Amino acid sequence: MLWPKSLNKKIKTEVKLAHLTSFKVGGAARFFFEVKNIKELREALIFTKRAGIQVFILGAGSNILVGDSSLDGLVIKLSGKFFKRVHRKGACLEAGGALKLNHLILYAKNNGLSGLEFLAGIPGTLGGALAGNAGAWGKSIGAQVKEVRVLDYNGKLKLLSAKDLKFSYRKSNLNRHVIISSKLKLRKGDKDAIGLRMRDYFLLRNKAQGNNLPNAGCIFKNPGKNTAGKLIDACGLKGKAKGDAFISKVHANFILNKGNASSKDILFLMDLTQKRVRERFKINLEPEIKIWK
Repeated sequence: MLWPKSLNKKIKTEVKLAHLTSFKVGGAARFFFEVKNIKELREALIFTKRAGIQVFILGAGSNILVGDSSLDGLVIKLSGKFFKRVHRKGACLEAGGALKLNHLILYAKNNGLSGLEFLAGIPGTLGGALAGNAGAWGKSIGAQVKEVRVLDYNGKLKLLSAKDLKFSYRKSNLNRHVIISSKLKLRKGDKDAIGLRMRDYFLLRNKAQGNNLPNAGCIFKNPGKNTAGKLIDACGLKGKAKGDAFISKVHANFILNKGNASSKDILFLMDLTQKRVRERFKINLEPEIKIWK
């Protein structure tokens, strides 16, 4: 591949992705680029668009399943400090898309700003959380968003206000963009009280999931008023295994990797789960994780 001279030495080839994902499975990326600034990102997006090369944006790798074979495209990881910055403006926080959620909520707590405590224990970056409208306990991050700065895949910088954004259950209209930063509207609160709520949410999350093996979080979205975990459990699938992958015995909406699971093993369990739930409840489970292949 003949990349632009300014990018040629920065783009790596055949980079293994398994260690960059929370599932710890998957093959290599044909091309891989750790972007340091907007200029590099814009140039890469414009070139790949013209060349017809598929682009994958990698955050913390916490909600993706990478296929076992080589990924034919360019994986972009926002790694520069510019994409990880955070600062306070009154009762708002401005943060970069690559900032990890745990750093974001800790910064909010230390600055006496409340509204993000429910995210405690959720892995990933701010950009990934916004794109998938991450949430728990009946709350979601979309409700806190004032504006989002993005680059579209033509390399055009845009500032999207709340009225431009569409958030729904584990979904947004931000997937057509690369998230550069966001401004979140919070409210002033007592640091100690915020810290206690963070701890409570964290403990609730750990109790509900009860595992420390590699995983990608909840595999399927909850269909309506039902929870995917209860439907899967009712089908008797807890503990069902394929290779080194198995459905959690604690939370049935989790698939765990004992160490050497393959993407194929995980997809087998996902397909089996969807089939059993559809047969018994006439419900189609929709994946919450992204599948790259």
